[in-house]
Amino acid sequence: MHDESRRIEERVQRLHDQRIKTAVYAATVPFEVEAWQAPGEPVPFEEAAAASYEPFAMGTPWGPPWGTTWFRMRGQVPAEWAGRRVEAVIDLGFVGDWPGNQAEALVHLTDGTPLKAVNPLNQYVAIANPAQGGESVDYLVEAASNPDILADNFSKTTPLGDKLTAGDKPLYTFRAADIAILDEEVWHLDLDVQVLRELMLELGEHDPRRHEIAHALDRAMDLLDLDDVSGSAAAVREALKPVLSKPAHASAHTISGVGHAHIDSAWLWPIRETKRKTSRTFSNVTSLADEYDDFIFACSQAQQYEWVRDNYPKVWARIQESVKNGQWAPVGGMWVESDGNLPGGEAVARQFIHGKRFFMDHFGIETKGVWLPDSFGYNAAYPQIAKLAGNEWFLTQKISWNQTNRFPHHTFWWEGIDGTRIFTHFPPVDTYNARFSGEEMSRAVRNYQEKGGASRSLAPFGWGDGGGGPTREIMERARRLADLEGSAKVVVEHPDEFFAKAREEYPDAPVWVGELYLELHRATYTSQARTKQGNRRSEHLLREAELWATTAALHAPGYSYPHDKLDRLWKTVLLHQFHDILPGSSIAWVHREAEAEYARVARELHALTAEAVAALGAGAPRVFNAGPYDRAEVVRTADGAPVYVEVPASGSAPLADTTTPRPVTVDGLVLDNGLVRVEVAEDGTLSSVRDLRAGREVLAEPGNLLRLHTDLPNYWDAWDIDKHYKNRYTDLLDASSVTVVEQDPLIGAIRVERAFGKGSTISQTITVRAGSPRIDIETDIDWHETEKILKAAFPVDIRASHSSAEIQFGHIQRPTHTNTSWEAARFEVSGHRWVHLGEPGYGVAVINDSTYGHDVSRTVRDDGGTTTTVRLSLVRAPRIPDPEADQGRHRFTYALLPGASIEDAVAEGYSLNLPLRVAEAAGAPEPVVSAEGEGVTVEAVKLADDASGDVVVRLYESRGGRATGTLRTGFPLAGAQITDLLERPLEEAHITDGAVAVTLRPFQILTLRLRRG
Repeated sequence: MHDESRRIEERVQRLHDQRIKTAVYAATVPFEVEAWQAPGEPVPFEEAAAASYEPFAMGTPWGPPWGTTWFRMRGQVPAEWAGRRVEAVIDLGFVGDWPGNQAEALVHLTDGTPLKAVNPLNQYVAIANPAQGGESVDYLVEAASNPDILADNFSKTTPLGDKLTAGDKPLYTFRAADIAILDEEVWHLDLDVQVLRELMLELGEHDPRRHEIAHALDRAMDLLDLDDVSGSAAAVREALKPVLSKPAHASAHTISGVGHAHIDSAWLWPIRETKRKTSRTFSNVTSLADEYDDFIFACSQAQQYEWVRDNYPKVWARIQESVKNGQWAPVGGMWVESDGNLPGGEAVARQFIHGKRFFMDHFGIETKGVWLPDSFGYNAAYPQIAKLAGNEWFLTQKISWNQTNRFPHHTFWWEGIDGTRIFTHFPPVDTYNARFSGEEMSRAVRNYQEKGGASRSLAPFGWGDGGGGPTREIMERARRLADLEGSAKVVVEHPDEFFAKAREEYPDAPVWVGELYLELHRATYTSQARTKQGNRRSEHLLREAELWATTAALHAPGYSYPHDKLDRLWKTVLLHQFHDILPGSSIAWVHREAEAEYARVARELHALTAEAVAALGAGAPRVFNAGPYDRAEVVRTADGAPVYVEVPASGSAPLADTTTPRPVTVDGLVLDNGLVRVEVAEDGTLSSVRDLRAGREVLAEPGNLLRLHTDLPNYWDAWDIDKHYKNRYTDLLDASSVTVVEQDPLIGAIRVERAFGKGSTISQTITVRAGSPRIDIETDIDWHETEKILKAAFPVDIRASHSSAEIQFGHIQRPTHTNTSWEAARFEVSGHRWVHLGEPGYGVAVINDSTYGHDVSRTVRDDGGTTTTVRLSLVRAPRIPDPEADQGRHRFTYALLPGASIEDAVAEGYSLNLPLRVAEAAGAPEPVVSAEGEGVTVEAVKLADDASGDVVVRLYESRGGRATGTLRTGFPLAGAQITDLLERPLEEAHITDGAVAVTLRPFQILTLRLRRG
């Protein structure tokens, strides 16, 4: 037989694209269209319905950036269309085929009922099937003219990312608004040909099945009447039935399809637009559920459900009905799909607490899995946190984006820092926006790394990132691929079902230990520094407010614990931990609003804390310590005078001098407090830091060296820092002034001023306080650079085999060498409040109050000693998607802690982030709780969420070893239970002598519910 493959393939492609697809709609009549441009921000339906509309012609430009145009569309189904399937088809002037980053609209009935959204890949709204003929159609369409931020594929900056700079030039030209007949036979033929053609092209050239399909298609095309596609479609379909009905091989891979619509809670659009995106997408989904009984849709992010509940009650009612019918599956159990690295441990716990409670309260469903397909790496505490929240499985696929190393598993047990394991799956289809194309089906099978051990994988299907969701075309593909020779088999099912089957099939799946580090998007640890600082401040202010509110609830008659206010504030913070807000990868509008929200949250939390402290009664000034460790340090009075105080953990003490430590001496540019001796060079670097207790020099080279690097990644500006950034840099060694600014027995400080680059300035105050070896570097930057990153280096004289960085509820160790490509790829890593470097007998920590990104390296000197350098990433200047990212003022503090153990690093990390608070109060109520035992660290103190008055304490082992101790209470203790994160009892705690006995494995998290006597 002659090889006619090329002729057949080209023939099929042309006939499909030019004749079959264009005949899907058999006839059309235009709507009569009128328009009203809403002023400013979006308006409620009632306001739009009452507005005055003007005639609007097709082909007319419309839609200023971020604007809302309402269209009234009126028409009538022709009488002769009776018995046909009739739809509205609307083309707003779509660009490309991405539903979520351009114009989109929600179609309403005139009574305000939302029907369905339209976007580039889902342009229809059902009118009647079958039509009676003569039906009147009257719609109000809310159309959003959102700009295409990525129109230039990350090659150019754009002012469109903020309504303040976007201008008002119309972005779109309305193409069509019609009432149309859907020719169902042609539409099904279109899908038949698509599925067969794509499968054919994925099969090997020598595979008989490929040629069987090709010749079947060729013969079928002979039956297509080019002058009457509709009339011949049935015959063509009949000719294709034999090749479409051949069953898959018995050993074919099984793909569990789960409907999905990834909706970024903010990214290339602001939060206000996400609220509308949820209504559009969820309207589409519930409409699709009405069409397809076998459709199942998995949806995470409780915050988005709440937006729909509050703003679109009719859509919310449809969601509730779909949940009851088993077609809508709440998943994920988190308030939002948060970043996987940056939120603090308690914040990750609250993501699950608030998310799971929402689903239980509103649907009676407890979600079983973590659904995080798109976050930029995942911390090694996740397995334990997830299991303590009642989860059984974990899903993501982002690690497939690794630049360097291919992750070795798709289904595996993930083991966290404490030893907890959770069953985990990465979909080998390698997307969370699958559409069951032939290429995707082939890729899933080809990629799948568990061959021979397991035979199934999961595929989230539906258009996403900006929403849109599954379409009827994707569902039809799934039906055709359910059992088709040459392809993997598709079954649409709940993700819980997939995980149950996968675990049963593969109980001895391999184990991955430690963090799931993404070898990409490493700059998300640093971009948009003010957003990150707002998160860090908020997390610690929430801790303070809960602690002192609990204290007041226990000791101040008449004080009412502010459950509702704290709940609302937590949810605001959790929302902004979304994986494109906190990482700094959103447009300017998003980060401008985030900064304003964090400022509001701070004001409210300061007020709540002040109210709680004031409830304890007026009196003399006292110092309040919200940290989990006793503290002895210098604090300032209201007039700025330094005082050395000793304050118990979670308690308070009078603002008065206690034991006076050795005073600080200032001799030229040398600060000495008897614990450390710090020499500042004329260029502003630390030329020497001597640990007087250990009798050793800490630095191998000048410390606090500020280095300005060129920082232009290959593609994703706000997301990435690529390794070549290290090759071009300038050391900032030209200090304009180095002066002593404070010389007191309790505080000595030297200020270094610099100017550099494009008008940037930096002022750093190097402070040594009496009684503390910690050297603080308070930093004020006025930043005006572009495509640069600023780092601060501390090269220490330590031979460290690994660095330790704080993560959620513990810390992680990373090698300092680059023996393998896996270590070399970790050239930028994340951490929370501290990084520790140590050798046997000695260690140094670098503490920070808002910095997350850093790098660690080591070299061997000519004298044989080893220099290990930790460098903090302070601020960046990417230009896409926000051309003004990080411009302006930044104020933060980082510190060097010589002679530090891990325990010291933990304690000082809390101290720097929870500064002592001075306020007037009467007396000294006992701390709510006091933890005894090395490594036993209290993370949260609050009243129980059920308003029972019980006290809930969350603690963890912080050193990485076993711990035993006790938890004593400042109130009569009637009983104690160990609970899960949702405060549900697991077992009774052991009480001895009025205190709770605590035994913890390394990094174990323990939640205790304490009943008051």
